[in-house]
Amino acid sequence: MHGQTSTCPHLRVLPNLVAVCTAAVCVLVAEQKDQERLNSLNQTAEETANNLSCYLSVLKKIQILPVIEQIGTDPRCEVHQMVLGTRDDKEGWLSVLCPSSLACVDEGSAWASILQMLISCCCKRKKFLGMLVKSLGACMLLALRGNVTAQDVLCLMLEWKLIEGSDQSLQVVTTLQSTPTGKRRYQALSDRQMHLRELQQKGGPRKLTLPSRSTDADVNRMLSSGSFGNLECLSLAFTRVTSACAEQLIKLPTLRYLNLWATQFGDVGLQLISEHLHKLQVLNLCETPVTDKGLEALAAIKSLRKLNLNSTSLSVETFETLKEMLPSLLEVDVRYTDAW
Repeated sequence: MHGQTSTCPHLRVLPNLVAVCTAAVCVLVAEQKDQERLNSLNQTAEETANNLSCYLSVLKKIQILPVIEQIGTDPRCEVHQMVLGTRDDKEGWLSVLCPSSLACVDEGSAWASILQMLISCCCKRKKFLGMLVKSLGACMLLALRGNVTAQDVLCLMLEWKLIEGSDQSLQVVTTLQSTPTGKRRYQALSDRQMHLRELQQKGGPRKLTLPSRSTDADVNRMLSSGSFGNLECLSLAFTRVTSACAEQLIKLPTLRYLNLWATQFGDVGLQLISEHLHKLQVLNLCETPVTDKGLEALAAIKSLRKLNLNSTSLSVETFETLKEMLPSLLEVDVRYTDAW
């Protein structure tokens, strides 16, 4: 069902199954009322009851909540993403299970389990957490009850400045400090922010090149060793870094030039830096494993002027989209791609 050439059917199957059964129940009830009003019953009460029982038994059998939870906690991205809305402005099953939803019947247990999978996998992103701010009350409720996933989400919202207003931020901090686990997480956040302030202090080099064979751990160690508030140019070309180092790169808001040539930096990292490095002007992704999935996110970096996508999986469609969405783009290398 989830091979490379097929898409996950759950997004359609589950709503369709529910819709067919509930619609059938509505039709049966409406027909019964019409027949009673016209005094022309075509079915006996027993026949109507049997038909109703048939559809209601299907609804009972599929047990919607555990089905959605199973989908949402599946380790495969193409499966658990099916609980999200089909578009940014559309609500998905995750919204239905939210503790603040009238449809929630389990105090948010399934919602928290699914949220844990999403945050630990592909949704630890500013865009997703920004949409989750609408469920801030639900996150605070679960965090107050000791749910560590909700506490982690609140810390990320604070760290990435997604919560508007000092009063609301203060409420979140108070909530975190109300439990031992929340207090530990908030302390860790405070320590990270103190280090971040030191890291972003004016000073340090304007250009930095890491040796080939450097790893994600080396990037972490390097950026933990002093102030890099002046850093504008960073070259990681021909190193062994992966998308994991993006967590460190987003701490460098002054970065204007980033060279990732011949690294294993992929879509996940590209999506993350696209949400945070809004001053980036030159980006080299030559011979990296990035695909359209990550490249589409570059449309958010409006300051981009030069882009090297040589020998990547860039498609013609994504190339045209980037040209349209990036008005400052002056130079793009698309050699050895489908867009060449």
